[in-house]
Amino acid sequence: MDTAMTAAQRPRADHDRVRPESGHIHLVDDDEWVRTAVARLLRARGFEVITHAGAESFLDAYDPDAAGCIVLDVSMPGLDGPGLQQRLAERGDAMPIIFLTGSDEVPVCAAAMRNGAVDFLTKPVDEEELVRAVTMALEHDAVRRLARMHTVKTESRLGSLTPREREVLEHVMNGRLNKQIASDLGTAEKTVKVHRARAMEKMHVRSVAELVRMVERAFPGIGWLG
Repeated sequence: MDTAMTAAQRPRADHDRVRPESGHIHLVDDDEWVRTAVARLLRARGFEVITHAGAESFLDAYDPDAAGCIVLDVSMPGLDGPGLQQRLAERGDAMPIIFLTGSDEVPVCAAAMRNGAVDFLTKPVDEEELVRAVTMALEHDAVRRLARMHTVKTESRLGSLTPREREVLEHVMNGRLNKQIASDLGTAEKTVKVHRARAMEKMHVRSVAELVRMVERAFPGIGWLG
């Protein structure tokens, strides 16, 4: 009796743990038996699963803004798993991917991991390994979506700046003092101070360090949009 209750309650406990921010697991595999078995396994552990018989049907339904991850077969007719991974990378900001393969394909695995795959699992997949990988992928996805939200918010704030405010902030981020900026722009220092204060207010920051962190987080490796 107790054992039966535990088994019945376990999926609900896992469900409560992963579902609120998990979104959907997109299972892409041309083998109907695999799709059915893996989808049943994941649903029993509380995940929301959408199945796709091929890469093309997945692309038709894909929403990069939605929360979730992809469990993706390597070998499929038409566009295969690595091909889909590349296609999504070209679009930018793709959901995290977990690959499934029916054989030990070391070169394919290595390439997939270099291209950002979360994991590479061999069929028949171990339940705990799959759940662990999916949980990790959803965590990665949460970070991805937070980063995207931050970038969108920063872009919106940058877009609210006038050309002169943006120019002044660019000089500020390069470490220039108000007096130096005024000289560079051929204007009065008082005018620079006004532009700087208005720009900082529009960016919702109180210090240059906070401004730099905001822009670098939104556009890593760029520092400023120019």
